[in-house]
Amino acid sequence: MAAAETLVRELFDHAGIKIGGPGPGDITVHDARFYGRVIREASMGFGESYMDGWWDTDALDVLLEKIMRGGLRQKITGSARMRILTAKAIVMNLQSKKRSGKSVEAHYDIGNDLYQKMLDPRMVYTCAYWKNAGTLAEAQEAKLDLVCRKLGLQPGMRVLDLGCGWGGFAGYAAEKYGCSVVGVTLSKDQHALGREMWKHLDVDLRLCDYRDVTGTFDRVSSIGMMEHVGPKNHRHVMEVVHRSLVGDGIAVIHTIANNKSRRHGTPFVEKYIFPNAVAPSLAQLGRAIEGLFVLEDLQNIGPDYERTLLAWWENFDRAYPELKAKYDERFYRMWKFYLLAAAGASRARDGQLFHLVLTKVGRKQPDCRAS
Repeated sequence: MAAAETLVRELFDHAGIKIGGPGPGDITVHDARFYGRVIREASMGFGESYMDGWWDTDALDVLLEKIMRGGLRQKITGSARMRILTAKAIVMNLQSKKRSGKSVEAHYDIGNDLYQKMLDPRMVYTCAYWKNAGTLAEAQEAKLDLVCRKLGLQPGMRVLDLGCGWGGFAGYAAEKYGCSVVGVTLSKDQHALGREMWKHLDVDLRLCDYRDVTGTFDRVSSIGMMEHVGPKNHRHVMEVVHRSLVGDGIAVIHTIANNKSRRHGTPFVEKYIFPNAVAPSLAQLGRAIEGLFVLEDLQNIGPDYERTLLAWWENFDRAYPELKAKYDERFYRMWKFYLLAAAGASRARDGQLFHLVLTKVGRKQPDCRAS
C-alpha cells in the first residue's frame, strides 16, 4: 500500500494536484485503499472510488482539467478492462441494431424526471451555443437556430432529424421555420415525452433505428447521434444521410469529436454513462463522407461544451433534493463525476464539438457559414 500511495502521489504531483492540499482540485483521501485501486484499475478505479466516497475534492472539473493537461491518463493505462474493451471493439460491432437499443435505454431511459430538471425547457441534451447567450435556455435556442440557418430552412421543407432525443430541434424547426419534421430515436422515454411536447406542431417523432429510415427529405440533421453509432457504422450513417437527402439538399452533423481516432470510450464511461459510445475523430468523419459529400463548412464550438455541462450540473444539483428518493447518493456522486469530469476535459480541450455542413457533389455552394 505504501508503494502505491507513493506512486499515486508522484503522478498527481506531476499534474499539479496535491493529495491533502488546500488548492482547487486537490484531493482529500478518506480510504487508503484508493491508492491501490487507482494503480490497478486506472480511470475505472478512480471514478468508482469517488462514487464509493473514498475521496473528495472541492472542484472536480478543475481536478479533471489538471489530469488531462498533465497526461495522467496516458501514464496509467493499465486496467484489464481497457484491454478487454479494445479486443471487443476490434472483433464486434458494439453498436449493431441488436445492441443499440439496450445502449440507449441504459442512459436515456433512466427517467424523464431527471432530464426535465437538468435540461432547458426544450429538452436539448447536446452542446449549447453561448456566443450571445446568458442562460442555458438562450444558449440552446441559439444552437438550434444556428443549425437551422446552416441548413437554410424555409417554410414547407421536409426535414429528417436522426437521433432526435426529445424532439427539441424538431419542435424548434417546425415552430420557428415552418418545417415538417420527422425525428427518430431509440429511447422509449424520449419518444413518449417528445410526442406529447410537440403534438401541436408538424412534428412526427418515430421510435426506430436510423438504419430503418425511408423516404427523401429537403434537409437532414444529426445532432448528438454520431457519438453513439461507433466506428464500424460511421460510413453507414453517412450513406443513410445521402440516400435520405434530395439532390440539392443540405445536411448538418453536430457531434462531439475526439482529438484522435478511437475504437471505444473509457471504461468508466462505458460502464456507467454511455455504453458502447465513442465519439469520432475528424479523420474518421472524413473517411465516412469521402465520395459521398462535399464538406461545405466545419465549425468547432467545443469550448461552449464546458459551460453547457456546468449549467446541467448546477440544475441537477439544485433539483437533487426533489430527486433523491429515486436516485440515491451513489448515483448523485456518479452523475456529478460524469458532468464535472466532462466539463474539465472540455476545458483542457480533450474533445471538440464539430458542425459539419454537407452537400452532394455538384450542388452550388449554399450560404452555410452562419455563426
